Parts: sequence; C-alpha cells; structure tokens
Amino acid sequence: MTELTLVRGDITEQAVDAVVNAANSSLLGGGGVDGAIHRRGGPEILAECRRLRAGRYGGGLPTGHAVATTAGRLPAQWVIHTVGPVWAAGDDRSALLASCYAESLRVAAELGARTVAFPAVSTGVYGWPLDDGARVAVRTVREGVDSPPGRFDEVRFVVFGESAERAFTTALETLF
Repeated sequence: MTELTLVRGDITEQAVDAVVNAANSSLLGGGGVDGAIHRRGGPEILAECRRLRAGRYGGGLPTGHAVATTAGRLPAQWVIHTVGPVWAAGDDRSALLASCYAESLRVAAELGARTVAFPAVSTGVYGWPLDDGARVAVRTVREGVDSPPGRFDEVRFVVFGESAERAFTTALETLF
C-alpha cells in the first residue's frame, strides 16, 4: 500500500523521483511553486519546457493536464508540470483540480516514479480555498495511488505554511 505523507517545507528540497510543479499554462516559469522550481532546478527545466512549447504544447499546457521534464538541479529525477484551475465561487472547477492530481500520477507511473511530491495545487495565487483544495488532493491521490496496487511507494504532500498544514492534516485524517 502506498504511504501518503505530509511535510511542511520546501518542495524544491524533496529527494523524490518526481516533484509536481503547480505550473502556469506557458510552462515558462512564474511565481510561487512554479518560480521556485524553475529557479532551483536551473536552466535545464526551462530548456525542456521551451521544447514542449515549440512542439506539442504550442498553445500552452491545458488546465488539468500534466507533462514531465527533467528536474535539472533539483534532488529529483523529473518535474511533472500541471496547470491548476483558478477558483471561482460560481463555477465548480473541482473536476479540473482533481485532474491535476490524477494526470500527474498517471505521468509519474509512466515514468516509473516510485515516490512523488505534490504541492497544494491552485491554493496560492489561483485562490482555491485550502480546506477544499486539500480534500480534493487527498481524495484524488488516495483513489489513484493503488490502482494497480504497489505502483507507488510514497506520495508526499509538501505544504508551505501552517494553514496549509492544518488543512492537509485534517483531510488526511478524515478521508482515511
């Protein structure tokens, strides 16, 4: 059975097979987690992202999709970029948020990754409420990690602050 863990810290410091990046659709870096991954990972990540933009993802990576690149100088093998939805009170986009986690796990499995670290996708500048974002993340990952059984050893949620840690702790405790 896959171990789901929670770490309060810096996602760029996680020694895992694959780190998930809460990217923007351009794949060319940005703020928050995306900017941190690009800065710490170095120019190799940006170079691969530019190749993706010059080819299959000329119009950008669609929301809810995921694609992998090298991890550059990060202590991981791969970065899996996913574009989360912007939260909107009058529009339920939770299926798109769930897709970010499910598609990232699919890409990780295709790569042969055994350990994966996720940030709290869409809960920063995209405005997704932390409690709901944590529930969607934990539920989707829990449903996806053991199908087939033994596909992953560990999936780690890496959160930055105290409020995110509380939200994910609650989700992990109540959804098991």
